[in-house]
Amino acid sequence: MFDKPYDPKTVEPKIYETWEKSGFFNPDNLPTSKNQKLKASAKGGSAFGGKRYVVYMPLPNVTGSLHMGHALDNTAPDVLIRYYRMRGRKTLWLPGTDHAGIATQYVVEKELKKEGKTRFDLGREKFIERVWEWKEKYGDIILGQLKKLGVSADWSRTRFTMDKEYSEDVLKAFVHYYKNGLIYQGLRTVNWCPRCSTSLSELELEYTEGPAKLYYIRYGPFSLATVRPETKFGDTALAVNPRDSRYGSYVGKTLEVDSLDTEGDLDKPRLKKIKLVVVADEAVDQNFGTGVVKVTPAHDLTDFEIGERHKLPMTQVIDARGRMNENAGKYAGMKAQEAREKIAADLRAVGLIEKEEDYINRVSKCYRCGTTIEPIPSKQWFLKMGGLAKKAIAAVKNGRVKIAPENFRKTYFNWLSNIRDWTISRQIWWGHQIPVWFCKNQQEFEFKSKKLKVKSGEEKFAVSIEEPKTCPICKSCEMAQSEDVLDTWFSSALWPFAGLTEKDRKKYYPGNLVSNAREILNLWDARMIFSGLEFMGRVPFKNALIHGTILTKEGKRMSKSLGTGIDPLKYVEEHGADATRFAVLWQASGQDIRWDESAVFAGKKFANKIWNAARFVIEKSEGIKYESDRKPSAKTEEDGVILKKLESLRKQVSEYIEGLEFSKPLHEIYEFFWHDFCDKYLEASKSQLQNEKLKENTKRVLIRALGESLKTIHPFMPFITEEIWRHLPKKEENLLMVQKW
Repeated sequence: MFDKPYDPKTVEPKIYETWEKSGFFNPDNLPTSKNQKLKASAKGGSAFGGKRYVVYMPLPNVTGSLHMGHALDNTAPDVLIRYYRMRGRKTLWLPGTDHAGIATQYVVEKELKKEGKTRFDLGREKFIERVWEWKEKYGDIILGQLKKLGVSADWSRTRFTMDKEYSEDVLKAFVHYYKNGLIYQGLRTVNWCPRCSTSLSELELEYTEGPAKLYYIRYGPFSLATVRPETKFGDTALAVNPRDSRYGSYVGKTLEVDSLDTEGDLDKPRLKKIKLVVVADEAVDQNFGTGVVKVTPAHDLTDFEIGERHKLPMTQVIDARGRMNENAGKYAGMKAQEAREKIAADLRAVGLIEKEEDYINRVSKCYRCGTTIEPIPSKQWFLKMGGLAKKAIAAVKNGRVKIAPENFRKTYFNWLSNIRDWTISRQIWWGHQIPVWFCKNQQEFEFKSKKLKVKSGEEKFAVSIEEPKTCPICKSCEMAQSEDVLDTWFSSALWPFAGLTEKDRKKYYPGNLVSNAREILNLWDARMIFSGLEFMGRVPFKNALIHGTILTKEGKRMSKSLGTGIDPLKYVEEHGADATRFAVLWQASGQDIRWDESAVFAGKKFANKIWNAARFVIEKSEGIKYESDRKPSAKTEEDGVILKKLESLRKQVSEYIEGLEFSKPLHEIYEFFWHDFCDKYLEASKSQLQNEKLKENTKRVLIRALGESLKTIHPFMPFITEEIWRHLPKKEENLLMVQKW
């Protein structure tokens, strides 16, 4: 009856197809009446009551393919979904994909480059058509890969963040925030990617450390340290910490200091005098360098904030291409790095550099293309974060949302307590185009009680989801929509409710859990929390399960480009999804994981152990059927021990799963099944089966122990347990995935 050995390549696709055909991934297909029976059976099964368990899938990018982080993101929630489904809950795991504005546009532009074209050759409309073509062809690949891992999401509810209904919710959110005074347009210094030609939030940056030079430059009576001498032509002040007694006498004074002249011959550096005011500001680290810093509001976010507090002017010297602009005079046109070296040499030549030190510099990079970020002034749309951040902080502090493990609460609170207004506009074409319309005369209106009200101000525009039929200002022009799109995270922050239909929101909002890596705790979880409170009046989920990063065995970050990436599908295809899930969960302690592939081999051996034990039990228990509601008696000490340990195991595993722990229960299951059941009880049963007085009861204990073990193992290793369940003699004919825990 059983193949020997177990072959996951044959079994797993067949089992997943059975699950999908059953319809049980969809909670609406699970009966709510106690008198109803599950669709797959005419003989019994458990009824599903009103309690629900809802998990929101961390949205994979349409550009993505499965990596170890995704495996961890989705395996632990699948344990929960399968567990609570067996506990009789109506379980919904809501799947979807994210349009991933910058990443997707980058991929499609690379394809165009092979054809010798740019997006500008196509124009916006044709380029967007090209992106949709790409999405339809490649965008759902990762969902198919998740199925191979055994993910039991309700695929019938799959949503995409650019779906029509979802897009409407995104635009409504923008209008809502604007009407309530939380969105504004302003010229501020932002993180700018010269390659992608767009602004980024601080959470979309990646950082690398590398060798640099720390230059100590003379500014009149001061010497100050900087790694960016190329920005000195944008200096508008000098700053010290108000508690630094060394410089108190200078605060408020305007100093005339020597600087480089930006005019004249490039090969003949010379001096000129400039005037800079000295300000005192708490943002200055008095332990960095000499405790004096130059303030360049146009090219540093902290400097911009200092500039705002002290009403300093702003001079931009680096442009959107990452090159020096006309304010840099003879250095204009140079790339920033090139200018750094040239300006440092010229400062050296005129005697303004006092000393240089080797320095390890932390450099921000674009999270998609890896280009070095240039902070520059840019007119962007911002979401005021003060009040929203307070809501998100309160939700966790008062226990409405629990972050597990708890040590990640500190990261969450630190970011929200020191948050800047969120730059929500992006200068790309793929995404939700901002619902702002400009009049040729640059005037503005907003909706108030469905009436238009003209407002005075410097910049005039209309905020509306639909293009106004008539310009409300000049009454004649064709209004032009803003070319900016919204930050991808603005739309994904709405996922717990925008991902649901209006009908489903009443049934499945709020949910129970999100599970994701720590690096998106603030990028996504925090934003979902304040969005849920703002638009639905309730937190979107009760638990945020945060896992560490999966590293290589040597402790290095996994990266395809560095050759340190590990493909979980390789393990799935070679050893099976159950073995891969086993390895992921076995090592999932909540901290960073140094990936050890020996755990995959251990998982494969465990699967074979389960398979072989099941073959033995079914063969030796001929004529006996498993009955979930009939517990056999203990005729021997060995019977009593195994039945007692089995009951204890199930309670212990339940406690661990409900406490959001996955490694510990898997270790307990492994220890029980391999040692207590196989090594001890199966061996003891061989002699008991020879005893006519014990034979019948021993068969019942064997079948009982196997059936209950399959239920207990199922959330962790669903394929092999479901396949064995098919062959188990039993009264309950339903799939194992919907059996009563």
